[in-house]
Amino acid sequence: MTWHLDETANTSAGRVAAGRAGTGPALVLAHGWPWSSYSWHRVIPELAERYKVHWYDMPGYGRSSMDADQATSLDVQGRVFAEMLSHWKLERPHVIAHDFGGATTLRAHLLHGCEFETYVLMNVVAMRPWGSEFFDHVGRHVEAFLGLPAHIHQAVVEAYIGGALASDIDAGDFEALVSPWLSEAGRGSFYRQFAQADERYTAEVEPMLGDIRCPVNILWGEDDPWIPLARGKALHKLVGKGSFTPLPGLGHLPQLEAPDLVLRHLGNL
Repeated sequence: MTWHLDETANTSAGRVAAGRAGTGPALVLAHGWPWSSYSWHRVIPELAERYKVHWYDMPGYGRSSMDADQATSLDVQGRVFAEMLSHWKLERPHVIAHDFGGATTLRAHLLHGCEFETYVLMNVVAMRPWGSEFFDHVGRHVEAFLGLPAHIHQAVVEAYIGGALASDIDAGDFEALVSPWLSEAGRGSFYRQFAQADERYTAEVEPMLGDIRCPVNILWGEDDPWIPLARGKALHKLVGKGSFTPLPGLGHLPQLEAPDLVLRHLGNL
């Protein structure tokens, strides 16, 4: 059972490409920025042996709609996650979230009433401050970046994604992470994500982190170049329960850098 996108859902933020596989208790995977559900493709086959696994590309990402006037900020993504649970008729799934998928699912849980059976947060965006100097710069000068020649835009995307890694990933995986952003629609969506990023969407849930209503465990690539290990530990302290597991030698994409290790730590959710 492999990653695929053979399903379409219409959400309040546009068309969403989705997939599911396996049998058993429901499990939903939430990707982050600037990835897509493809980022889970190496862990899906084993998870699908124990769960009915659900995944989708967030609006503005991957193979989902990338419209010029589309709102894809974290408040929108939290609402869409709740809509996708409704689309799949899931009342209390297991949830694994990565990067912006953390803020997305936290908002769905803490602000939109979505219930989770168990909850895994992996190298997530969940607390302020977030974003690098480059992140802030692009957000202020989106129009300038939209005018870059195609080969320079590709170099920017490759450098940005490469900067998340602490260890090598498969060359094909790297290419698949980059490719959605190289089309004309993808180029615009890539830079619009910077422009729409706003720390208020994590600020709204930070005071509620201790109110998570399910078992929660945190995994963290301890050499993450984007979100340091100390931020993960601070998140664990605010959540106030569950486990915190550093993943030695790994960066911001543990599920592609060391999928077997991630699967061992996921165990039985």
